[in-house]
Amino acid sequence: MNCSNRKAHLAGVCFVVLCMLCIGLSQAYAFEPFKGDIASFDAMKPTYPTSGDTIKIGMLEPFSGSASFAGELYWLALSWVAHDVNSQGGIMVDGKKKKIQILKGDTQVKPAITKKAAERLALEDNVDILVGTSGTHLTIVCQQVAAKYKKIFVNYCSFSDLLVDDKHWNPYYFQTAPNTTQWSSALAYFYSARPERKFFLLCQDYAYGHAFAETFKLALAKYRPESTIVGEQFHPLFTKDFAPYLTKIQGLGAEVIISQDWGVDNENMVRQSRELGMKIPIASLYVDDLRPLEIIGGPAGAGLVVLGDHIPSVNTPANNKFNELWHAQWKKWEKPYNTNFYRWPSGFMGRCAISMYWLLDIVQRVGSTDAEKIIQEWEGDTYESPSGTLYMRPQDHLLLRNIHVSVLTYPNKWYPTSAGYTQAFPVPMQFCTPPIINGRK
Repeated sequence: MNCSNRKAHLAGVCFVVLCMLCIGLSQAYAFEPFKGDIASFDAMKPTYPTSGDTIKIGMLEPFSGSASFAGELYWLALSWVAHDVNSQGGIMVDGKKKKIQILKGDTQVKPAITKKAAERLALEDNVDILVGTSGTHLTIVCQQVAAKYKKIFVNYCSFSDLLVDDKHWNPYYFQTAPNTTQWSSALAYFYSARPERKFFLLCQDYAYGHAFAETFKLALAKYRPESTIVGEQFHPLFTKDFAPYLTKIQGLGAEVIISQDWGVDNENMVRQSRELGMKIPIASLYVDDLRPLEIIGGPAGAGLVVLGDHIPSVNTPANNKFNELWHAQWKKWEKPYNTNFYRWPSGFMGRCAISMYWLLDIVQRVGSTDAEKIIQEWEGDTYESPSGTLYMRPQDHLLLRNIHVSVLTYPNKWYPTSAGYTQAFPVPMQFCTPPIINGRK
């Protein structure tokens, strides 16, 4: 080998070694979910930097007033993720290792207050990313603020289809929660393989309730055309007496109640139906709420059907690890996090945590909090979460994934005094994918 060839060969070897070293360093600096010092996480006193060169995430939720319970549970999920990532050293951003800082924006469930809180986070606190929020009407406000100030906004808990339509969608918006059509399509598909054929729709009388009912009827006609909607009723929000509706349902011979009721309406519906001696299944996103289930007692909750994207009974190694780590810490927690409601990272809490892991994985990959770089990387991305594969549809930034259904049973491995999950039935993504409605086809 002549001198010039030896030099070329040596240069090539050096380049390969350098690449391998760079890959090794990159992997060494990368965080992985559940690899941090989870044992030191204290739900009552989460620790994260409050100043300095950090990655700032602004969380918009109701942290005061009658809806503050939502802020409480989402704050727990984000604090968990931030602690996990920070205990691994943070994320390499713009050539520096940075930790996660969380800042609160109290929406008080009021659009005007939400706008002020979002603008304060964007302009005064100069957050890198906005996340939230409970209520479609508030999510629309956050969408507008995100577009105006070119901040990424991640919605992990509002479901309305209109959030990704031509009027409301913008490229800074990402939705990591399934929308109404996805939920109702998954539920209809689940019943396509079951014996029940007579359904009654009992929903709250506002936009979300009507949208859920209409999309379920369309999906049921597609997947189980021989089924019958024996009746539908839309009741006022915060209804105290469900007896007239439930008596009507009994008289019509319905085999399943389909509902999207949340909060106190779900509690009253579930509790009063069992007090009336009804055993008819109620199917919704919210019937695994422990508050009414503990009141009616374990056996009475058996047979209720819960719809969810993240359910603890999804049997994967990563999800089992998530459950084990969370539950071990839960045993140490005090008020308000020492109740059975927080025993497992179920439902909305689990989704919020997984959404934040995905978001921060994107930040890690691009090595930046620049909104345009995040948009480019996240569009069309596939991510392996503890409860299944996630796909970010590039046209409207809407999460697509399998959705799970679980029939509650008692006794069970999850909750000692109430009905809990059976093994989750996965509805494949292709059967609950909504059409693109924002014109970016």
